Amino acid sequence: QVQLVESGGGLVQAGDSLRLSCALSGRTVSTYAMGWFRQTPGKEREFVSAISLSGARTSYSDSVKGRFTVSRDNAKNTMYLRMNSLKPEDTAVYYCAAKSTYRVPVTAGEYDYWGQGTQVTVSS
Repeated sequence: QVQLVESGGGLVQAGDSLRLSCALSGRTVSTYAMGWFRQTPGKEREFVSAISLSGARTSYSDSVKGRFTVSRDNAKNTMYLRMNSLKPEDTAVYYCAAKSTYRVPVTAGEYDYWGQGTQVTVSS
């Protein structure tokens, strides 16, 4: 059974940076493409970023492109999301997800496993 645990969320000011981590256990992380999504109350889960098995391919939503960077360390079974120049509209619960595929899935419905989420709050 795959388990995902996010960490690194918190309260920051606009313009600050944060790095989220997602640790995968139960399987070898290198067999899973992974993604980040975020959600605010009353809204659907929104795609943020995704990364391929090896880390060679990445994808970003237009709203975070140029500010966020996804990476992974398969030796540590961990994926990261470096978030720079944070804005109040980045405030959300951030979730990581995993799917055993060679593709880079960008929709929530494609993923099989999800973490419990970590809150990111950006004050203006």
